[in-house]
Amino acid sequence: MVRYVTLMKLTGEGAKAIKDAPKRIDEAVKALEAMGGKLLDFYVVMGKYDYVAIAEAPSDEVCATFLLALAAAGNVRTMAMKAFTREQFGQIVARLP
Repeated sequence: MVRYVTLMKLTGEGAKAIKDAPKRIDEAVKALEAMGGKLLDFYVVMGKYDYVAIAEAPSDEVCATFLLALAAAGNVRTMAMKAFTREQFGQIVARLP
């Protein structure tokens, strides 16, 4: 599985309906699982972004499909970053010439 860190910012629509956010998050988790992914951690944060999610998906294509579905719902805008574990980083560095 490929790991991703996603930063999310509420849209105006999402902020207006903030009381429904916990339900929407639960629904998004179920949608990700239906695509073969898994939510590892989720945080509400203060600052430039409103949420941070750490998730796994079977491929970049699955992640992109999921994030496009989130965007289409209109409540959040996302910025996803492919992430590597410490172990993967060690393997990458070991390949350096």
